[in-house]
Amino acid sequence: MAKRLTASAADTTGTHRPATNGRDAGPVSRSTILQAALRIIDRDGIDGLSMRRLSEEVGRDPTVLYRHVPSKAALLDGVAEIVLGQLEVDTSDPDWAGQLRSVAHEFRRLALAHPNVVALLVTRPLATPLGQRPPGMLRPLEDVLALLTSVGFSGVDALHIYRALFGYLHGHILTELQEIIERPEETDDVLRLGLHRLAVTEFPQVRALASALANYDGAAELDRGLDLLLAGLAATLKPPKRRSRS
Repeated sequence: MAKRLTASAADTTGTHRPATNGRDAGPVSRSTILQAALRIIDRDGIDGLSMRRLSEEVGRDPTVLYRHVPSKAALLDGVAEIVLGQLEVDTSDPDWAGQLRSVAHEFRRLALAHPNVVALLVTRPLATPLGQRPPGMLRPLEDVLALLTSVGFSGVDALHIYRALFGYLHGHILTELQEIIERPEETDDVLRLGLHRLAVTEFPQVRALASALANYDGAAELDRGLDLLLAGLAATLKPPKRRSRS
């Protein structure tokens, strides 16, 4: 499988400017604080984020930050919210399957741009009741449901499609990000992946697929899975009718 990101990816929120003498330079907003938190997580991971480091990044005392984000939990939810806020769904697209494919690829792009945030996008929401999540974290759910019900799916079937899509998407992203090439300088795929440590008598199938494992294409693999998933959903959950738009 191809070498995946193991360090923080390129910062898509702007150039990092360490705070120096800016503790009284202008107002600070929740958006400013969350963008700074995202920069820290992109560089140093979730464990590298603390209110003290965030205070230094923003150039404000921690007491000022707590007015906008009352706890670290709220801070982490906010970071997930601003990343998910970049995921757009065209709820008016009549090609629902094509639109969901676009959403899946955009989610993958965001995950690869912010690999240290993936845990917040995939696992953190599971610990928070729906009604207590920030609105931005619920927007993809609302928009996908709106897209699917607009072409005739029932609400229940639309929810089933959403769960199937994002369940697959979350699993794909976690798999893609964890694939590591042990010895990239090697030309032999068994050695590159470290599979020579596995007894061929116990893992014949894994070792036989060394070439396929070493040449993992995340985008292509995502599409292969989407082909199967969307075709199956289209065959078993056809919308009963096309609803006209007023």
